[in-house]
Amino acid sequence: MAAALAGALMLLAGPAWAAQEVAQAAQAAWWGWPIALFLTCFVLGIVAVPAGIGGGTLFVPIVGGFFPFHLDFVRGAGTLVALASTLGAGPFLLRAGLAQVRLALPLALMASAGAIVGATLGLALPARAVETALGVVVLGIVALMLAAGKTEFPQVARPDRLARAWRLHGSFVDAASGRRIDWQVRHTPSAMALFSVIGLMGGLFGIGAGWANVPAINLLMGAPLKIAAATSSLVLSLSTSSAAWVFLGRGALLPVIVVPSVAGMMLGARIGAHLLGVLNAGTVRRLVLVVLLFAGARSLLKGTGIWS
Repeated sequence: MAAALAGALMLLAGPAWAAQEVAQAAQAAWWGWPIALFLTCFVLGIVAVPAGIGGGTLFVPIVGGFFPFHLDFVRGAGTLVALASTLGAGPFLLRAGLAQVRLALPLALMASAGAIVGATLGLALPARAVETALGVVVLGIVALMLAAGKTEFPQVARPDRLARAWRLHGSFVDAASGRRIDWQVRHTPSAMALFSVIGLMGGLFGIGAGWANVPAINLLMGAPLKIAAATSSLVLSLSTSSAAWVFLGRGALLPVIVVPSVAGMMLGARIGAHLLGVLNAGTVRRLVLVVLLFAGARSLLKGTGIWS
């Protein structure tokens, strides 16, 4: 039965290096890894929501560092993990008036172009080089999460010319205070250039980019934090789907990895959403920082050959 599964996976995977990956899985108790992957992603989904960080950011460094899968397969699955979580939240955020399509579209255009370039570049680079760079980026994410402040309602005195031309402004009712909040944005050209870089990093490592999208929209452009977080989901749904097509075309989406990962992450995220009002988000966030610090160090040491 293991041999039959190996043959089917080879047809689904496509590239020649899929044969080696599947052969190794067939020699071991192959069914143990999908179960372990499902349980791991289930836990990651629970902690990702209260911590305010995308599941893809946790998925790639942890699964890539501690599971015996080729990094290309892990990054391909990471794009779908990030995509599934954003699509699940999208309709609610649109109905609540928080996710702004007009604001998301120009940012998503640049992020999607960057994600396609990043995914293509990542598949062409040696796995060790990508793993080393991933470790550096994850450690950088930890530093960013520790240093970045959050402004609930930034004050934008005057929008830039492009924001006025595209009418990147609006209002919403803050459910917590009951107040009507008017908002507008600034530095639109700089933000679009930054989102092309953010998209490139998301596609290169398959980690999504919510950790960077929200600070960019909130701190650089001056949108309220809730608008930034909700609009980030729309940007991610477009940019990660663009990267996913590249991984799909190159055969780097392996069902035995993708299915348990997405299922576990989505089930865990549902529980995490229900626990959001009960758990101490600060404590969970600190736990995630410790996990990311360890996973980033593991990726860096694995990529450099110090800890294989």
